[in-house]
Amino acid sequence: MAIYESEHTKFMREWLAKHPQEIEEQRKGRALWWDKPQDVVAQARLDQSKVPVKAYYYDINH
Repeated sequence: MAIYESEHTKFMREWLAKHPQEIEEQRKGRALWWDKPQDVVAQARLDQSKVPVKAYYYDINH
């Protein structure tokens, strides 16, 4: 059974094989935008300090 691979994936594999320096640029970009250190204590504090939102925000009677 053949595994499907899109044209875009094929193109990116070939392009990265021809431009290996771009792999490091990808890693830098991912670290900048996505890979952030997690602070469990700070996240727990934020979760505890949340204020519940009313069911209908603009209702002034509740």
